[in-house]
Amino acid sequence: MGAVLAVALPVFGLILTGAVAGRARFLGDDATRVLNLFVVYLALPAVLVQAMAHIRPRDLASPGLLLAYGAGVLVPFILALLVARRGRTRLGDAALQALSATYANVGYMGIPLCLTAFGEASVVPGVITMVITACPQFALAVTLIELDRQQQPQLGRMLARVGGALARNPLLIAPVVGIAIAASGQALPVAFDRFLSLLAGAATPCALVATGMMIAETGERFRIGQVAWLTTLKLLVQPAITWAIAFHLVRLPSGWAETALVMSALPTGTGAFILAKLYGREAASTSGTVLVSTVLSFFTLSALLAWTAARG
Repeated sequence: MGAVLAVALPVFGLILTGAVAGRARFLGDDATRVLNLFVVYLALPAVLVQAMAHIRPRDLASPGLLLAYGAGVLVPFILALLVARRGRTRLGDAALQALSATYANVGYMGIPLCLTAFGEASVVPGVITMVITACPQFALAVTLIELDRQQQPQLGRMLARVGGALARNPLLIAPVVGIAIAASGQALPVAFDRFLSLLAGAATPCALVATGMMIAETGERFRIGQVAWLTTLKLLVQPAITWAIAFHLVRLPSGWAETALVMSALPTGTGAFILAKLYGREAASTSGTVLVSTVLSFFTLSALLAWTAARG
């Protein structure tokens, strides 16, 4: 248990530090936005470029991982969407609820946590799960919101908006750059590799502090029952599906299965909250789910890390 706490406590300690800093605002009113931009556009891309530049492209082809993590996302997404629609929630708001129930905090929390718990071996499966989260899952939610916004949606315009949003995402561009470097067969120049290492070193603490700061700023009132339902899907249902497939159906290799499980069990990321603000939709349920799932994930993730440590 001591080893588990040695992994979990620093992670959640940094999130708590960010929450205190965000609430006190002693870093300034714009600190959250600036730190968030640094993480998204500089620090995390450095981690991803460097990691992917050192792997073999064939390592990315893992149908078992795609099935285990993808099913864990898709099943609760559809379930949350159907329940919301049955309650006569608009399609766009229902899509945001479904995203809140499945959009794991893979970038800010997942990659740093898995690096701490499992080391460099977790980077490749971690990046694959991040691509699933940031690409098809995010695109599906954006598509549903766009459908709701337009009574007669134009398919070409909608696809262009979704594709443009994804193409500008630095957390998707960075792995592609890294894969291109790996495919070229050329090693990274020593100076550039060192530059990436220095920049990547800031990713974990800054990402976790930024997470806490964003949580501190989600002050909207939310419905407890709705948030409890979405949090249950995120912290219990999604990882249960991934666990069943990764460990029993396809039997992923050691390290990959554990990474897929931890990534699926992460609390809700801020993607749904950002989308809600971007489209001017109801954001209380998304911000509430981010807050509650992050707090409760200290216990659920600690239990999962203890279980993986006991197995290995």
